Amino acid sequence: MVVGLRSNIFGDAEIERLRREAVPSSDGNATAGNAALLIAQQTANVDAAVNIPFVVDSDDDGIVPHELEKMRSILEESMLETRSMPLENRPRLPRIPLSKRNRAVVRALNPMLVTYLEASRHLCETDSILFGAAPAVCRIIGAKLPMAGRATQQGSAIPAWRKRIEDCIAKARALIGRLTSFRSGNNRPRVMRTVRMAFVGTNISLSQPDITQKLTERIDDLKQKIASWEKRIRRCRERSRRFNQNRLFQSDQKRLYKSLERPEVCGAGPGPDQADTVAFWRGLWSEPVNHREGPWMEVVASKSASVMPMDPVTITPEDVAEAVRRAPNRKSPGLDGLHHYWLKG
Repeated sequence: MVVGLRSNIFGDAEIERLRREAVPSSDGNATAGNAALLIAQQTANVDAAVNIPFVVDSDDDGIVPHELEKMRSILEESMLETRSMPLENRPRLPRIPLSKRNRAVVRALNPMLVTYLEASRHLCETDSILFGAAPAVCRIIGAKLPMAGRATQQGSAIPAWRKRIEDCIAKARALIGRLTSFRSGNNRPRVMRTVRMAFVGTNISLSQPDITQKLTERIDDLKQKIASWEKRIRRCRERSRRFNQNRLFQSDQKRLYKSLERPEVCGAGPGPDQADTVAFWRGLWSEPVNHREGPWMEVVASKSASVMPMDPVTITPEDVAEAVRRAPNRKSPGLDGLHHYWLKG
C-alpha cells in the first residue's frame, strides 16, 4: 500500500476499500471494538507512511513532487545559512555512502541549483551556493553534521612530538651536569651510577687513563644533540608564527599590523609635524619629474617588439569539468571546506 501511495496509483476510494478489506468483519472472530481499533491503527500507519520524508522509488529512482518541495525548502535554508557564515565557521562535510538513494537525492538537487548558479554575481556567491547544497544533501539523507565550526576545534597547545623533544633535552642537560660533575672529581654513588649508564654499550671504562677525554667527547655530543633539537623546535615556532600571521592578515589586517608594532618605538616621543608630512608627500606625488631614459631602454624596446603577445586564455565549462573529474574525491579542501566530491555531483 505504501508503494501505491508513493506512486499515486490508487485514489482515495481505492485506498479506503483496501482498508475495509484489511479489517475483519463483525461476524468474525474480531468484535466491533477490535475492528475500530484496527481501523485506527491502520489509518495511523498509512498516515505515517505518507509522512516518511524522501523515499526513493526503487524502480526509476524518482522522487514524488511533495518531497521535491521539501528538498527545495531545505536547500534554500542551507544556502541562506552558508551565505552569511564565515569560511572558518563552516562545518566539516562528512563522507556519505554512494548508495542508490543518495545518488537519487543528489540528482534531484542538481536541477534546482541551476537557477541559483545562473543568478550568481561573483565567485564567492557561487561557492556559497555549492557549499550550501552539500549540507542540504546531508540533512535530507540523515547524515550527521558537526554543530561547531572548523575553527572552534582546538587541539593541544603543544604537539606531542615537541613534548618528547623537550623531555629529551631536559634529560640530556641533566646528564651533561652529572658528567661535568664527575669530570670535576665528584665520585658520589649517584653520579657514578649515572656516568656508568651514559657509557653502557661501549668499551669505555671509568678506570682507563683517557676517561677525561671520553667524558669531554660525550658532553660535546650531547650539546650538539641539544642544539639540533632546539633548532627543530625553533623552526616549528617560526613556521607557526608565519602561518598565524598569514591567517590574521586574511581576516583582520589592522590587528596584524598592531601586533607587529614595537611598543618601545611606537608612541615614543612627539609625532611628526602635519605641515612637514604634507610637504613630504606632496613633493613625491604632486611635483612633475622629468626622467631621462638611458639607451638601454631603446634596446629592450626593440627586442620586445618581435615578441608576440600571448593569446587570451578562455576557461570553458568543459575545462572546469575535466579538471574536477581528474581531481581526487576526498582530497583536503581549501578555505571554503568544499571537497571535489561535491563539485562532481
